[in-house]
Amino acid sequence: MKHLYRTAAAGLLLLLLCVSVSAQRLIPGGNTIGLTLQTDGVAVVEFSGAAPKRAGLRQGDVITKINGKPVADAAQLGAAVERSGGAPLTLGILREGKEKTVTLAPLETAEGWRLGLYVRDSISGIGTVTYYDPESGAFGALGHGVNDSGGTLLPLRGGSVLPSEVAAVNKGEAGAPGALQGALCGRGQCGTIRKNTPQGIFGTLEAADGAAVETAKNCEIHPGAATVRCNVRGRQVEEFAVEIRAVYPNDEGGRNLLLKVTDPTLLALTGGIVQGMSGSPILQDGKLIGAVTHVLIDDPTEGYGIFIENMLAAAA
Repeated sequence: MKHLYRTAAAGLLLLLLCVSVSAQRLIPGGNTIGLTLQTDGVAVVEFSGAAPKRAGLRQGDVITKINGKPVADAAQLGAAVERSGGAPLTLGILREGKEKTVTLAPLETAEGWRLGLYVRDSISGIGTVTYYDPESGAFGALGHGVNDSGGTLLPLRGGSVLPSEVAAVNKGEAGAPGALQGALCGRGQCGTIRKNTPQGIFGTLEAADGAAVETAKNCEIHPGAATVRCNVRGRQVEEFAVEIRAVYPNDEGGRNLLLKVTDPTLLALTGGIVQGMSGSPILQDGKLIGAVTHVLIDDPTEGYGIFIENMLAAAA
């Protein structure tokens, strides 16, 4: 019911956007890619003792400074802690987009001085390409951001894109979302990541094959038949039937489209929408309208998608 009210309230605004926003011609993706993102700082994964929590640290915090000096990765953090000789350290952290400081004294162990933290400075996984711009080489993927263990958007230092293929599928069922099992194929990176935003990740990619199509304006999208392009077996990108059940123009959480998988082949292969399909492009009336972003845990045949215009605005 909440979405129904928000949809009605946004009607006039979207009519104006139809006039003011220019369409682009982009190549729809659908292929999975391997992703490696380097954190701008060092993310706290968990604690090995009680001292960090008493000092005010939380899982998901990103350590960006020690005693006022920037920290880029786990190696720099470890070296600074070892040099401390046990003296208390002032840690600059980023939490939910806000900067804070905490003071924590290292403990001496058999391996040297330690803060009692498990940390990481990168994260890897697979996702799906939404679009490729043949003129600029730019791409967008996922349709949502990459978050740390605390659910906060991961601050990005840089990232790489690697070729991948789908080795297996864990089929989704009610209460247990499935997942694509990806495997890297080929050698070397095929692109770079420059932005991690709530609307997706963006960067540049090696040339992609396929015909460019026009992007749809938000106000052109409507309930009814559509298709989704995705890679659920090997490296093959296929197009499957879905139905747009509802459109939520004013949603800011990547849930602009409620969609249901109707294609019997995709249902047989995956059970519906599974993890790893985020970013799969959605097409309607011959235009690229958005990307898959979420699956409904209680019913994997249904999920949400984001408007392509919202992704392009975040990429700019």
